[in-house]
Amino acid sequence: MTSTFATTDTDRTHHRRPRRSVVPALVPAAIWAGAAAVLALWWSDTASVVGPAGWITGAGRITGLMAGYGSAVLLLLMARVPLLDHTVGTDRLARWHAWGGRCTISLVLAHTLLIIWGYSLTSHTGVVGQTSTLVLHYPDLLKGTIGFVLFLATAVLSARAARRRMSYETWHYLHFATYLAVFLAFGHQLSDGADFVGNRLAQIAWYALFLGVAALVAWYRFAMPVRRGVRHRLRVAAVHPEAPGVVSVHLTGEHLDELGGVPGQFLRWRFLTRELWWTANPYSLSAPPHPRHLRITVKSAGGHSAALARLRPGTRVWAEGPYGGFTARRRTVPKVLLLAGGVGITPLRALFETLPGQVTLVYRARRAEDLALRAELDAIAARGQATVHYVTGGTAGYSSPLTARGLSELVPDLAAHDVYLCGPPGMTRTATEALRRAGVPARRIHHESFEF
Repeated sequence: MTSTFATTDTDRTHHRRPRRSVVPALVPAAIWAGAAAVLALWWSDTASVVGPAGWITGAGRITGLMAGYGSAVLLLLMARVPLLDHTVGTDRLARWHAWGGRCTISLVLAHTLLIIWGYSLTSHTGVVGQTSTLVLHYPDLLKGTIGFVLFLATAVLSARAARRRMSYETWHYLHFATYLAVFLAFGHQLSDGADFVGNRLAQIAWYALFLGVAALVAWYRFAMPVRRGVRHRLRVAAVHPEAPGVVSVHLTGEHLDELGGVPGQFLRWRFLTRELWWTANPYSLSAPPHPRHLRITVKSAGGHSAALARLRPGTRVWAEGPYGGFTARRRTVPKVLLLAGGVGITPLRALFETLPGQVTLVYRARRAEDLALRAELDAIAARGQATVHYVTGGTAGYSSPLTARGLSELVPDLAAHDVYLCGPPGMTRTATEALRRAGVPARRIHHESFEF
């Protein structure tokens, strides 16, 4: 079943193409440039490589340097620096972090095995005996070994099969072991690394890299949330049901304009109740931010989200953010399609109200009663040049709207649109494939995932 609400007006016809940031292109270039500098450090400090032992030990040195550098990059990507988060996007940073994590763990393993092998060939000792000598007699190598074990444990817990068996909160806090692992490995590199011993300039550069990243992590992940919690004094004002299992949490506070949030972004919310204070979960703003109040809309999908329906007015709240690049800055053409599935309507509802130009919203849900915020969406469409299509259950004429044909019938000239896509993972994959078959360029399909 489909229903449509559409009107036209001149209020939203003014379109101004946003300036695209160069940061998403510069960040990978800067990371690879740093990797080249690390390789140059090894090259400049290596006079010659002779024999199997020399080659194996040299490979161990290279992988160790790259693993250390990779650790700093991983922490930087997840430091929640606004410049990176708002331009590159939280989900893209998370994907880079996950890919970089796999590479770094591989480098750590390779470094450990190659160094032990290379040193055992050089000293003509067995691998087991050489391992014992390294761990027990080299400065800070026992700490490095503990860091190595913590790295491996984090890698195991980050595997998809393991993550499915634990809550987000458990996974999140166990991940903090990475900080300790990096700290322990840092000391080991400076004490034992042939490229650092006696090389004052290399030591200064390594200290600058890691202390700079540590400062960013400390400020944006720890100090800033505390500062904002005290400054903005957020409290729950009311909790309203929107659809079966879906509620809106209205919040009030002070100086909320200083948060700098825009439609499409999310914050990490920490509700200071006995059962929720220890975790901060990401929820998108479901209405444009206001200097005195904010709103999120949440579907019950786990213990944390289900508990929000029981919040009492006056409950204190700390908010971290705003985060994400799923905003109007990504728009490149005047025509925009917002494609929502289920509670994925949350960030799109705020964008629907504020995006200029010709905007079409397609909102899919299983049942008509599951269409949260419908009255608001109809009211927004009535005020500007906008169209909203509601798609529920089966549809006449085609089996699913999430096909190239189905979307093209709902949205004429689909290939000329920017598309903002938000919904369950299966729905977003299906919709992305359909959009590509319908001729929408990949660069104009904007999606931000909240999967951990």
